Amino acid sequence: MSFRSGFISIIGLPNAGKSTLYNRLVGEKLSVVNPKAQTTRHRILGIVNKENAQLIFSDTPGMVRKVSNRMHEQMVGFIYESLEDADVMVYLANPGEKEIPDNIARRVAASKAKLIIALNKIDLSKQDEIESEIKHWRGQPGVHTVIPLSALHGFNITALEKEIIDLLPEHPAYFPEDQLTDKTERFFSAEIIRGQALTHYSKEIPYSIEVVVTDFKDHPTILRIRAEIFCERESQKAILIGENGRALKRTGTAARKELEGFFGKKVFLETHVKVREDWRDNDRMLRQFGYRPD
Repeated sequence: MSFRSGFISIIGLPNAGKSTLYNRLVGEKLSVVNPKAQTTRHRILGIVNKENAQLIFSDTPGMVRKVSNRMHEQMVGFIYESLEDADVMVYLANPGEKEIPDNIARRVAASKAKLIIALNKIDLSKQDEIESEIKHWRGQPGVHTVIPLSALHGFNITALEKEIIDLLPEHPAYFPEDQLTDKTERFFSAEIIRGQALTHYSKEIPYSIEVVVTDFKDHPTILRIRAEIFCERESQKAILIGENGRALKRTGTAARKELEGFFGKKVFLETHVKVREDWRDNDRMLRQFGYRPD
């Protein structure tokens, strides 16, 4: 039996459900899932090993229509990077969506990768609407196949996975069988803390912060993590901390519980808030945060 291996890029607009689909396909919660748009900021590889295939999924940031800072530029760069080495592209389309954004469509058209349109959230649509959308997308140039699914409820995920495997090239595995991702434990710790900030704060606060894990000590019975939460304004710092530190404590407690579930052991979490003005347009800070500016 031949072995297949390759890279699969999951792309789409903000809030399309890419991270939910990615986590379903990978079988682990590696990407932050939140109702707020632009939750994913980096390209995160998730590696799935089957008996006759290795699937390397890329979760990517949502395709922002308006790039307003250097961080957004780098987020778009992660999307383009994932398209360059993709063997299969999965464009996750929401109900009523009729086309792939032009800047992505051009790169998709220039690629040799096979394009799958995954119609998400079909549980929110009527049968005749789903059939109409399938017909519409099948008529679009370059579309290999269209698969209706629900990432949230796990409907038709197996069918999507089977289609992806059939489209992958014959190739030896790229990664060792026991490797799950290309990211570090520090990275996922920071993402879990940032994910809780997305949940517990509103307005511009979640989009103005970045989390850096400065200390990560794994002991036999406890994991000790120290993290710094960066924001752009003193007023944002005050909101993050809250009266008598209650807001930061609430976020930290929720993050600690999620970290304990992720790592499977007791976690001691220490968090501090720091101000770095306009860090989203500061190349040095962006490099420190892993965005790799040009």
